[in-house]
Amino acid sequence: MDVTLRQLAVFVAIADHEGFGAAAAALGMSQSSVSHSLAALERTVAGELVRRAAPVRPTPLGDVLLPHARATLSAARGFTAAASAHAGATAAGSIGLAVPPTAAHGLLPGLLRLWHEQLPDVEIALFEGFDEEIEEWLESGTVDAAVLVDPHPPPHGALLLATDAYEAVVRSDHPLAGEQFIELADLLEDPLLATTSGCEAQVRHLHARTGLPYRPSRRIREFTTLLCMVEAGLGVGIVPSLAASMLSDTLTLVPLRPRLERRLVLTGPAGRPWHPNVTAVRDLAGKHVSTQA
Repeated sequence: MDVTLRQLAVFVAIADHEGFGAAAAALGMSQSSVSHSLAALERTVAGELVRRAAPVRPTPLGDVLLPHARATLSAARGFTAAASAHAGATAAGSIGLAVPPTAAHGLLPGLLRLWHEQLPDVEIALFEGFDEEIEEWLESGTVDAAVLVDPHPPPHGALLLATDAYEAVVRSDHPLAGEQFIELADLLEDPLLATTSGCEAQVRHLHARTGLPYRPSRRIREFTTLLCMVEAGLGVGIVPSLAASMLSDTLTLVPLRPRLERRLVLTGPAGRPWHPNVTAVRDLAGKHVSTQA
């Protein structure tokens, strides 16, 4: 089967940008060239890969083949980077890094500054997402590296970036805001606002450990929306302590008892070789973490 990397890149770009024109702009190609490349790929696989209606979306066949296209392109980028490294070239090129929202706010600014200073020719594209989709992006080749929460077991070569704990987020004028800590049972007097963006499994576990019912009054997808609702006096939440950098002056975090921690791990994919630049940013991050310890 005669499939080219350019054809796969066109297919992925159309799927990601949901259109031929946007894909052409992203790839620096003409829209006509993008259309011809995709048509050639569709002839090779004997089926349509996308529906020609706005927004452009993959067909069932496209959904099946898209992860393989991503993985192939990721492997090709890694191949080129590894060959360059063997020839003695300095680290260069781009990699995709997926992170959960609290890590993006609490950990990434310092690391991005470090990587920019020490690896100026490596471009890091950030993808912010929820825990489950981040793992899928990493293994499918959508991204080359990710910050995972509590992976079991940690992938070989992974770096423990940080450990933080789940805390109560309340308004600064809440009766419990000034306490040294809050017992989880005391939090039941307020409506519990839960986020589905990745913390819910741990919050469920925290309730199960103490034998308390887990009955959120609202389940909210976006983490920032949850914080806005707490700020509006609609309830309280349980969030990682790294969320402190996302709080307004009207919100505060209070440690919870019992204490529940999570581990944030920087890693490449488990199912294929790492892009050399992922190893480079991992090593630099490791030195940074050891100096902060």
